[in-house]
Formats: sequence, structure tokens, C-alpha cells
Amino acid sequence: MTSATQLLKLMSWLSPVFPIGGFAYSAGLEQAVQSGHVEDQTSLAGWIRVQITQGAQWNDAVLLAEAHRSLADKPKLEELTDLCLALCVGQQRLDETRGQGTSFIQAVSHWVGPEHFPDRNTPLPVAIGIAAAVEGLDIRLTAGAYLHAFVSNQLQCAIRLSVTGQDGAAKILAGLEPVVETTADRAAASTLEDLGAAAFIADIASMNHETLEPRLFLS
Repeated sequence: MTSATQLLKLMSWLSPVFPIGGFAYSAGLEQAVQSGHVEDQTSLAGWIRVQITQGAQWNDAVLLAEAHRSLADKPKLEELTDLCLALCVGQQRLDETRGQGTSFIQAVSHWVGPEHFPDRNTPLPVAIGIAAAVEGLDIRLTAGAYLHAFVSNQLQCAIRLSVTGQDGAAKILAGLEPVVETTADRAAASTLEDLGAAAFIADIASMNHETLEPRLFLS
């Protein structure tokens, strides 16, 4: 499979056609805006950078890579599913990663059959890692596409929350591309020993969002 074919497949899986994007979930960003932690382009870029380098998204990238390597080991995939869900810091984070995984598995069934996944509630990063391995997609490219999709979704949420406009979002996206690439490289070479997060304010924002009213997003 050529790199162009792999890229097109990942673009399909992580495109707005799939029901896993920022139309419903903000990963705590809405609460961060409400609390004043994110109020402009600079704080928004920093917020996203921390999440992908040392927050929940870093852990997700590690789990994605491990799932990719463990395709032939069904018990290991079941353990990764449990571990991914156990690492969720609150109810909304749990609902988000499990709900997105279920939606992804349903949509990706046009490429990858459901029999490859532990169950229909397989969390999103594990599900993407499995699907990519089945289709023979490069682990580094897959991790990079996953992280890039998260950044794009966060920026779409920020536009809806009036933190930035489209030009500002494009500027942030350009600035974060090297961070995404470096983090994807790290994740592709990682093991479960590399799991660990230190984005405490983001985690607290995710939990506090459970009681935020009114709100635009489910997380």
C-alpha cells in the first residue's frame, strides 16, 4: 500500500463524515473557556499543546500504538480496552472515548469488520489502532493523523466558542504541526511504560464540565 493510499484512508476515517468530531465533544475546552483558562489564540494553542504532549491525548496515542502492535493478541486488546477506560478522569471523558469508539467502529465497518474489535464499546484510540493494523497502515502515520484530528476538532470547538476565528485557527494549526509530528514519533516508539499524564487543569476542567449549564458540547 502506498503512502498516498494510507493517507487517504486515514483522512476518510478522521474526516467530518465520521461521527467522532468536534460537533459534539470539546474534551473540556468549553469549561476551560468558561473558567478563563483559554481566552485567546496564545492560551488556546498552549492548551492544545499540553493535551497532546502530556495529557489525555498523549496516553491515547500510546494506547493506539500498542493496539496497533497487538492486533493478533485478542486478550491483550481486551486489556488495552479496560486500561483505556480506566485512565479516563471522569464520566464525560469516559462517555466521550467510549461513545466515539462505538461510532467509529460502526462507520469504519465499510473497511474493517466488527469481528476485529473486542466489542462495540471499544474506546476510540484502541479502535483506531486496531483498524489501522488490519488495513496495514503505518503506525506513525496513524498516530499523527489521530493527533492532528484532535487538534482540528479542538480548533473547530474554539471557533464555535468564539475564542478565535478561522484565520486564527489556521495559524494555530500551522504552529502545532511540528508538535503533532514529534509526538506521533514518540508514540510510535512507545510502550505502556510511557503512559502518564500531567495536565491537571485540563482534567479538572473536564470533570467540572459535567455540571456546566448552559453548554454547547457533551464534554
